[in-house]
Amino acid sequence: MIQRCGADISIQRDELRRLVFQTLEKTGRPLHKVLILPPDHTRLNSMAGPITAMVYEKLVGEGVRVDILPTLGTHNPMTEAQLRMMFGDSIPFEAFKVHDWRNAVVRKGLIDGAMLAELSGGKVDYTVGVEVNKMLFDGYDLILSIGQVVPHEVVGMANYTKNIVVGAGGSDIINKSHFLGAVAGIENILGQTDTPVRRLFNHAVETYLSDLPITYILTVMEQDYTTRSMHMRGFYAGEEVAVFEEACKLARAVNIILLDREPKKVVVYLDPHEFQSTWLGNKAVYRTRMAIVDGGELVVLAPALKEFGEDPTIDRMIRKFGYCGTPATLAAVAEDDELRSNLGAAAHLIHGSSEGRFKITYCPGAGMTLYEVRSVGFDAVDYAAMAERYNPDELKDGFNTLSDGEEIFYISNPALGLWAYKGKFG
Repeated sequence: MIQRCGADISIQRDELRRLVFQTLEKTGRPLHKVLILPPDHTRLNSMAGPITAMVYEKLVGEGVRVDILPTLGTHNPMTEAQLRMMFGDSIPFEAFKVHDWRNAVVRKGLIDGAMLAELSGGKVDYTVGVEVNKMLFDGYDLILSIGQVVPHEVVGMANYTKNIVVGAGGSDIINKSHFLGAVAGIENILGQTDTPVRRLFNHAVETYLSDLPITYILTVMEQDYTTRSMHMRGFYAGEEVAVFEEACKLARAVNIILLDREPKKVVVYLDPHEFQSTWLGNKAVYRTRMAIVDGGELVVLAPALKEFGEDPTIDRMIRKFGYCGTPATLAAVAEDDELRSNLGAAAHLIHGSSEGRFKITYCPGAGMTLYEVRSVGFDAVDYAAMAERYNPDELKDGFNTLSDGEEIFYISNPALGLWAYKGKFG
């Protein structure tokens, strides 16, 4: 394992390049054909974009064929503008391939329902098909999986095997793993290294994909909330599980913000470049639900909101059933065949509800009406009106006291961490 880490270090571009090239050299394989699996632009701060560009430049210069498959999962395909924003201008557009989670996958195995029953404490007992993109089996000498380890609502801590079986995965494992996480309880999973969903992902890769030549490059990033700049605190590379486990230790230290008291009102800003749907924007809900006091309010400033789900079917499911809490969603799963066939959407509906604990007010721009927002169970206020009171350009991350005495807790990007009251996080 290659490791460079510390809560007080900041890995700069030259050192990062050396670490990346060292990782390539350590594989010890003759390289003729390489597949890179980076995240999409919704993980812009991961530094996966520059790392991908470094790998591409070096290997293509040595005569290696390099394909890049952004691990979209259920997200929309990246536009050329988004690809350039994430990966720069040096990689030819044709090097990027598009992952189709519904059609471009192959099933490599089946995980028995008995394991799901064990993982869920008997709450589910379905089988899970291990499906991944067909490209992974196109004879690559190296598959380089790149991404950031950060608290995650479905699996506990993002990346590692999740990037393979969800990011480049198929509908069965995506849907059923998300629902497993939902029935296990989001508060029991957030920020944890070992979870039922993580065990499922690791088992899937170790059992059915062990013949693939996968090397992981994992980063740990931390935002400086004074300057709003990002620092790379950790770089970890290798094939073994210790790469992920060591990254988790640092991510838990620098990406989980524990509060001494519960804020009554939390205001979260959704950067237009990253968040254009509630499918992604609900990180504002997930990452703050253990911080907000019961009876409080979450205000989500969402200037670029234009849809609910990034997949047409999921968008329709959200519009049909709304964010109405666990009992209503489980009843809908029992009664509706289509929702039962899209358990990832059902899990998202559960995760996106406060279960009545606190009010959620979404504030969209011109891309979505207040009526649409209210129709899925959220309160709604126009973005311009709310941003005038809670101006993202003036607020600082953390507690703020406004001129009229109102106190709020502000978060400029919910994807960068997990906020929790000390009394609620174990």
